[in-house]
Amino acid sequence: MLATLIPLFDADLAVKAYSIFARKENYFLHPKYSGFSKLDGANYVIGLDLIDVMGMETISGDLDIFVPLTEISLFSDLNEQCGAPPEKLVLLIDRAIVPCDNHIERIKELKAAGYRFAIRRLMGADFENYKAIISEMDYIFINPKKLQISRADEFFRKTYPGIKICVVGIKSMEEYEEIAKEGRYDLYEGSFFRLPITRGKKEAMAPLKTTYIELLNVVNERDYDLTKAADVIERDTAIVVSLLNMVNRMTVVSGINSVQHAVAMLGQKELKRWIVTAITRELCADRPSEIMRLSLIRAKFAENLSKLFGFKNEEKELFLMGLFSVLDKILDRTIEEALQEVKVSKEIYDALVSGEGPYAELFQFMKDYEEAYWPEVSRVMLLKEIEVADVYEAYKGALNWYRLLL
Repeated sequence: MLATLIPLFDADLAVKAYSIFARKENYFLHPKYSGFSKLDGANYVIGLDLIDVMGMETISGDLDIFVPLTEISLFSDLNEQCGAPPEKLVLLIDRAIVPCDNHIERIKELKAAGYRFAIRRLMGADFENYKAIISEMDYIFINPKKLQISRADEFFRKTYPGIKICVVGIKSMEEYEEIAKEGRYDLYEGSFFRLPITRGKKEAMAPLKTTYIELLNVVNERDYDLTKAADVIERDTAIVVSLLNMVNRMTVVSGINSVQHAVAMLGQKELKRWIVTAITRELCADRPSEIMRLSLIRAKFAENLSKLFGFKNEEKELFLMGLFSVLDKILDRTIEEALQEVKVSKEIYDALVSGEGPYAELFQFMKDYEEAYWPEVSRVMLLKEIEVADVYEAYKGALNWYRLLL
């Protein structure tokens, strides 16, 4: 099974929800699973374990999670499969769940238990037949490639005034701006938006951020000087407090109260690991939280994938590649300008800037996975003889690491 989280956003380009996109089997080895509605045959909800792995409070805070159901999983015991409270989940169905008595009664039963519902992939010709189901929905997903959204919007606002409308399948910023300019819709989803988009003028880097970049440069040097790292750390109170708290928690030696002592206790390897994660969080402090989430998850996901792609001894390089893959968003610069601020290897630079070099294929694989572009993900797995379960465990491992980090 493969599963990932796709952000849904509002008219201000702020993430307001996530939707689980999942596939049960390898697309090329089992082509019968190519349609999303064909992912049935089991009474468990695919991808639902992501919520338990990452934790509802970490995965979304106060945001909703859209969870896809099939005709069979509609009748599963959702409470037993996932510890998330019903009011945090929106159960997502499509036209494969036909408007028969059994389905309608089950939907009403789940709504009475606190769950909300959304429906997608309806065609205009379905509206009349599905009215008993639509009347129970909290959201309707509309794809502008399949429906004339202005007419669909008018119909739903008039016939089902309480329903929220989400426009999905938006391909570009220009298309989004055209659709969103009237402010008529509640949520949006599109392939152009997998990172928060920051608007406004780019400003010079704040002095504190300059210190963070300097520290990253120190620890990215080969066989770097621990004393030099400690000197830079001492310039920022928040980093010092975080370092001392972390070291005091992880060691049996009590009373570590100096930066030099803490740095010596950690050593080069662990200090570098801590710095690149802790400082990324600080750099992201004034950026949308989605940026920090994606930066850290990408870092661990890349590290976890390293052995599968034949980079057994390059885990830390790949960790940095994932971490710095959104440095342009963090620093409000182009990726070329952002990477010039830190000392990264040529392999990382080539992968992130031009999509070339030995790490490029793994980086593209991660992006395809985030996009839920399962045909391409499956093609690469088939060519490199990578098992679906190994990739999914690598992704879940990254989510769990992020949860523990926070």
